[in-house]
Amino acid sequence: MCGITAYCGKDNALPFLIQGLEKLEYRGYDSAGVTILDKTLTTVKCKGRLQLLVEELQNYNLNGHIGIGHTRWATHGVPSHLNSHPHTNDKNTISIVHNGIIENYRELKEELVDYGYHFQSETDSEVVVHLLDYYYDGDLLKATQKVLKRIEGSYALCIISTMHKDEIIVNFDE
Repeated sequence: MCGITAYCGKDNALPFLIQGLEKLEYRGYDSAGVTILDKTLTTVKCKGRLQLLVEELQNYNLNGHIGIGHTRWATHGVPSHLNSHPHTNDKNTISIVHNGIIENYRELKEELVDYGYHFQSETDSEVVVHLLDYYYDGDLLKATQKVLKRIEGSYALCIISTMHKDEIIVNFDE
């Protein structure tokens, strides 16, 4: 179980994300993180409670109007910085947060490794961001639809990308 939140609007996304994560912290004490989209994606995440993330964020000047956030309760991979969300692709152009379980992540991960993708974490979630990268051809929604046809399980996703600066894709499966 994890907590995810997202913001897309006219104001700075970070205060909204932190407020949401504070309300969702009971859903995960293992780690917390955010990705803010300004001109690029900036991801800040910490192992441990949300307060550690709040303290770390004081070292950043994040003013983007779109972002995603996550609190984690570890199901795949030990609590660590690398296993914390959000996860980004190697080009740092797509970022995701995920709640749930991707049941077929091992086979998808093997396929992506064969395609040359590098995994930083032990989580099932990271396969989603690499699949999005694999299927992306200029249309993030279409890439997401292809990913959703491939993954099995129960989940919720929030997705942002530097190529779609005013969009968040949110999806959940029951």
